[in-house]
Amino acid sequence: MRDYDEMTAFLGEWGPFQRLIFFLLSASIIPNGFNGLSAVFLTATPEHRCRVPDTANLSSAWRNHSLPLRLQDGREVPHSCRRYRLETIVNFSALGLEPGRDVDLEQVEQEGCLNGWEFSQDIYLSTIVTEAWARSPTMWQRLSWVWRSSWRTEILGKSVRIIFSTLGVCVFYAFGYMLLPLFAYFIRDWRMLLLALTVPGLLCVVLWWFIPESPRWLISQGRFQEAEVIIRKAAGINGIVAPSTIFDSSELQDLSSKKQQSHSILDLLRTRNIRMVTIMSIILWMTISVGYFGLSLDTPNLHGDVFLNCFLSALVEVPAYVLAWLLLRHLPRRYSMATALFLGGSVLLFVQLVPPDLYYLATVLVMVGKFGITAAFSMVYVYTAELYPTVVRNMGVGVSSTASRLGSILSPYFIYLGAYDRFLPYILMGSLTILTAILTLFLPESFGTPLPDTIDQMLRVKGIKYRQTPSHSRMLKDGEESPRVLKSTAF
Repeated sequence: MRDYDEMTAFLGEWGPFQRLIFFLLSASIIPNGFNGLSAVFLTATPEHRCRVPDTANLSSAWRNHSLPLRLQDGREVPHSCRRYRLETIVNFSALGLEPGRDVDLEQVEQEGCLNGWEFSQDIYLSTIVTEAWARSPTMWQRLSWVWRSSWRTEILGKSVRIIFSTLGVCVFYAFGYMLLPLFAYFIRDWRMLLLALTVPGLLCVVLWWFIPESPRWLISQGRFQEAEVIIRKAAGINGIVAPSTIFDSSELQDLSSKKQQSHSILDLLRTRNIRMVTIMSIILWMTISVGYFGLSLDTPNLHGDVFLNCFLSALVEVPAYVLAWLLLRHLPRRYSMATALFLGGSVLLFVQLVPPDLYYLATVLVMVGKFGITAAFSMVYVYTAELYPTVVRNMGVGVSSTASRLGSILSPYFIYLGAYDRFLPYILMGSLTILTAILTLFLPESFGTPLPDTIDQMLRVKGIKYRQTPSHSRMLKDGEESPRVLKSTAF
C-alpha cells in the first residue's frame, strides 16, 4: 500500500505552494526571536546605589561620602548595595565633623539599602528590576521564557521539512533576535517595550487564512474530502493537473484505521541501551541550554554598548546555523557535535586569560563560544531524533527538550555567580561544555544509517558491552541479520 507521501508525490517538492507555506511559516518564527530573550532588556539591572533620603539632615560633604567605595575593573566606585549607617553620619554631620579629615570612614559602621535604591537612567528609563527593587529591597526577579510552538509542517514535503526545521526556523529566529536590540534602543521603558515586542506576534493570526490544515492530519481524523480539496488547491497553485483519483478508497480505509502499538514514557528506560541514550541526551540538552541561554543573557555584562553586544550575539547565530546545516548534510553527527562543543567550551575557558585592557578580545572570544554552542544546539534536535526509534521518537525528543527547559531555568544562576567573580560563569559553562563534548563521543553514530523503527533496532551506545539475546544469536547462526542491525553495532 502506498503511504501519504507517495499519494501526493505529483505535487512536487518545491513549487509555488510549498514556497509560500515555507516562508509564511518561517516568518511566523521571527517574533519568537525578539520575545525569547527579551529578558536581556526587560529585566536589566542599571547602575544603582543606595538611596539616601532627602529628609536626612546631612551636609553636602557627608551626602557625597555616604556610600563606601569598592574596586570595580581596577577603579574605585560607590558601592551599589551598602551605605554608611545613616544615623551615625547624621550625628557626625550635626557635630560639624568632616568625612576623611575628622572621621576615618573605614571605621564607620555600614548597613544595607534600607530606603531602596537610586537607578541610573543613562541607558534605561525603567525596567522590571528598577520598579521592583524601588518598592521592596528584598524582592528577587525571576526570569522566564515563553516558547511558542510552530505551525504544522506536515504539509511540506520531506526534503523541505528538513530545511525548514534547520535553516527556516533557526535563521528566521536569529533575524528576530537581531531586531530585539533595535526595539530596546528606541524604547527605553519596559512596559512600552514589552507591548512593542508582543504586538507583532498577533499578526500570526492572519496566517489562519493563508496556511491550510495538514491533509495528513485530516486523513488521520477521517476527513478525507477536506484533505482532497486542499491537495487539489495546492496542485492548482503549482500549475499541476491533479489525477482524477488521488486516494483509493481501500487505501483511505487502511490509513484511517491503522493503529500503532501504544507506548509510554517508561519505554525510554526499558532496555539498558535506550536508558543510556536517554540519560546522555538529557545531560547533553541541559548543558547546551545552560551555555546558550547563559551567554545570551550575559551580554549586558560584556564591556561596551549593551545594544551592540546583543546584536552581535544574535548575528553570530546565522553562520552557526548555516554551518550546522552543512555539517548535518555531509559529516558524522558525533564528531560534528563534539567539535562544535569543544570550540565553544575552549574559548570560554580562555576568556579568563585575557588581560583587562584587551576587553574587546574577551568579547570576541565570548562570541566565538556562542557560535560553537549555537551550532551544537541546532544539531542536537536532528541527532536526538535519529537516535530514538519511530515508536518512541516524539517522547524521546520531548523528554530531552524538557531537560533543555530546565537548563534555561538554571542559566541565570550561572550569570549571578559573576557577582563574586567575573570569569566564574565562563569557567563553569566552558568546563561543562567540554565535558559534554566528551560525553557526545560515546553516543552511537546515526549519520547515513536508516532510522530505527523499534527499540531493538536502535544503535548501540559506544563503550558498553551487550549480551546477545537468544533471537539475536539465532539470527547470527542463520546468517539472516539485517544490514540495519549490522550497521548499528559498528562504530
